[in-house]
Amino acid sequence: MQITSVNIGKEQAIQGKSGTSGIFKQPSCDPVMIHSQGLVNDVIIDVEHHGGVDQAVYIYGVPDYDWWSDELGRDLNAGIFGENITISDLESAALCVGDRLHMGDVILEVTAPRVPCVTLATRMGDPQFIKRFAKAKRYGAYCRVIQPGHIQQGDAVQLIPYDGTRVSINTLADAFYNAPIEKAQMQLFLSVPIDIRSRKYYETKLNE
Repeated sequence: MQITSVNIGKEQAIQGKSGTSGIFKQPSCDPVMIHSQGLVNDVIIDVEHHGGVDQAVYIYGVPDYDWWSDELGRDLNAGIFGENITISDLESAALCVGDRLHMGDVILEVTAPRVPCVTLATRMGDPQFIKRFAKAKRYGAYCRVIQPGHIQQGDAVQLIPYDGTRVSINTLADAFYNAPIEKAQMQLFLSVPIDIRSRKYYETKLNE
């Protein structure tokens, strides 16, 4: 695998919504620094629901792009889903929480699926796209930064599977869409390195 695109978002007004968004990302030809909060100069507007150390980087795969191009009947530019890094030969459904990706100087760790919101639907110009995205089960993955550093287009990517319990990001997404969740499944999710927002949610539900 290799990085096919590193994508940076700038604050931009978004049609059909009041306010602005950083979802409009453009490929960078230069090396990009990644630190614990994500890519340098990448804008995150809604910090309550996006970003932070456990959702610092969003990755998406070229095979998923190819599927969407066929589904939508048009070519799609890298970054259109709001991902920071586009990776060849990476199918997001195969990723599990705790899997690590080594690229350039950087090590990322998978923490969660991307749950789509109205901003993505607006970006894609389709009010029904949230439902289509969920039905497709091609979520892409949020990652935390284990080792900061620089990456750029063309860097090799090595996937190191998590050596603990395997919980796929699609399993987490299915649980989100099919709540309520049984306590045993919540305990399973808490046994792997999920993102802090999900961890707080499941810990609260278990204590109710």
